[in-house]
Amino acid sequence: MLKKISVRTLRKYKENHERFSMLTAYDYSTAKYFDEAGIDVILVGDSLAMVALGYDNTNNLGINEMAVFTKAVARGAKRAMVVTDMPFMSYTIDIPSALTNIGNMIKLGSRAVKLEGCNNYILELIKRCVNMGVPVMGHIGFTPQSENVIGGHYIQGKTEDRAQELLQEAKKLETAGVFSIVLEMVPEQVAKNITENISVPTISCGAGRFCDGFVMVCDDLLGKYDAFTPKFARKYGDIKSLITNCATNYIEDIKNGIYPNENEVY
Repeated sequence: MLKKISVRTLRKYKENHERFSMLTAYDYSTAKYFDEAGIDVILVGDSLAMVALGYDNTNNLGINEMAVFTKAVARGAKRAMVVTDMPFMSYTIDIPSALTNIGNMIKLGSRAVKLEGCNNYILELIKRCVNMGVPVMGHIGFTPQSENVIGGHYIQGKTEDRAQELLQEAKKLETAGVFSIVLEMVPEQVAKNITENISVPTISCGAGRFCDGFVMVCDDLLGKYDAFTPKFARKYGDIKSLITNCATNYIEDIKNGIYPNENEVY
């Protein structure tokens, strides 16, 4: 029987100093292929707002849209741990509505949720989630859903004071009960210090080489989304060119009467 990745698995990875992988996915087939390849954690990221739905930023994504993508990814992933990125304003209005939205994502097949931030409200929400059986992944550093407050995409933790604040935030999230923490756009040494001083796994999203796990947006990895590529995103393919070339060849075959041929008709 296939052994699924769990909170305990990730904890053991950290204890054994074994790095783990995490990628976003937004549809059944991509999740299935990543799962078969051995990706440990699949995040139904709110980045889908831009790369899959064409919105200008992640804050345009609604909870009903996220539900569709969560169901699709959950059907494709059998081994990997599926985590749903809770959309903007779907968990910050009040605790009851937040728990309802979070619970629905679990019912749709996700096995954990990711929440951004570390204020008193978020800490209380994390505790409530864990108490009702929902694992929570934290997210500090640059938090995209707060982009309008931050004023843009800026590295977090560049000063000594802010670096210490991030460490304290990580410790608060750990105490509240998160099973892991995403560190986004944080200087490498700051992320290393956090990783060495908390017991839960850290996940680098542009936070250097010394975290326990590493995450990328799948469209960056595959070379599919070209509107913007972060410095830390490494291209492992050129899906954009492949898609364009396939479509171009298909058009040419139609124009030249090559498609369909005698083997492709009834």
